[in-house]
Amino acid sequence: MRKKLGIIDADLLDNGTRHPNLACMKISAYYKDKGYNVSLLDSYENLDSYNLVFISKVFTFTKVPMTIFKRGICKDINHPEDSLKKNIRIGGTGFYYDKAEDLPYEIEHHMPDYSLYEDYILEKIKNGEPRSRYVDYLDFSIGFATRGCFRKCDFCVNKKYNNVFIASPIKEFFDESKPKIYLWDDNFMASPDFNSILDDLIATGKPFQFRQGLDIRLMTGEKAMRLAKVKYYGDYIFAFDHIEDKDIISRKLELWRRYSNKSTKLYVLTGYDSQDEVDIKNTFERIKILMKYGCLPYIMRYEDYKNSRFKSMYIQIARWCNQPQFIKKQSFRQYCEDNERYHRMKKKDVVKNCACYQTMLDFEEEFPDIAKEYFDLRWEDLNEYLKK
Repeated sequence: MRKKLGIIDADLLDNGTRHPNLACMKISAYYKDKGYNVSLLDSYENLDSYNLVFISKVFTFTKVPMTIFKRGICKDINHPEDSLKKNIRIGGTGFYYDKAEDLPYEIEHHMPDYSLYEDYILEKIKNGEPRSRYVDYLDFSIGFATRGCFRKCDFCVNKKYNNVFIASPIKEFFDESKPKIYLWDDNFMASPDFNSILDDLIATGKPFQFRQGLDIRLMTGEKAMRLAKVKYYGDYIFAFDHIEDKDIISRKLELWRRYSNKSTKLYVLTGYDSQDEVDIKNTFERIKILMKYGCLPYIMRYEDYKNSRFKSMYIQIARWCNQPQFIKKQSFRQYCEDNERYHRMKKKDVVKNCACYQTMLDFEEEFPDIAKEYFDLRWEDLNEYLKK
């Protein structure tokens, strides 16, 4: 009888996720080659019926039941594997943050099993969910061309390595049947193999995208010229984490715009340096800079924002920015006013303002100077590249 192996994508079971777990797919492929009957599990029940169960999670906030541990407890939170039931293995940054062990070499360098999620997705689509929700599972070859980053940002999990090195040749995870490629590289712009990896990606003939956010502070004219000419999928994605970087970010965006007028997005970290009106002001200032260069801000809220008295302000800024159809056409004030009009049209006899509009009014009353400086900024007016 073939041995049974169960795989649990813990993020999928707890929060739902639009991204497949690469480690799970590699584990599946390796053990299928070893003759195991591999199943993607949709619950934590009956795990004793499997010879082996692998549980992986990417996010620290993902919950897993204590029943995976002996007697339902974890004796040492720093070494949870010591308390696991004998057939269970756990891994990933969600369990160990930056101390997560690498996969064994023979698994790490195995072609992923892109069919692992197939039955799960087909069932979801059959039950009425749109295929578009699962394009990352269905349409992409996925991998790391490089690993490592020298930045050591406090908020980032990628502190394990001090330099950038080749992780996998593209052919190792490239599936010809997939129409596109995406990569999870930590800091591809810092790679000494930048050009040769781009050559390998171009040779596939497939559009590709780096999902983590490229480090625009490392942009050079040569890199900008090469990136602008490749068959890129979707937005070019960079990052603008701190207001202190505004001068170098501005210089590099100006350099980038010499070579490319394609859609460009920058992750904007909020709620990390502080969760006060200063952080709100710094967020708007970064948005203003990005508007100037015709770039789209994508607000990334650090979890501490939830404890801020400006929690609703963070939410409304994100809702405005993270939907291009809004930020490209409306100032923050116009966005909030439109929400209020819709709110009153939908509820004819409403007395209270909608949360969005009231949040704007409250902040403006307390900090009129910030509101005057930023609430009426429009992407169309500031965007210097619309005028060229």
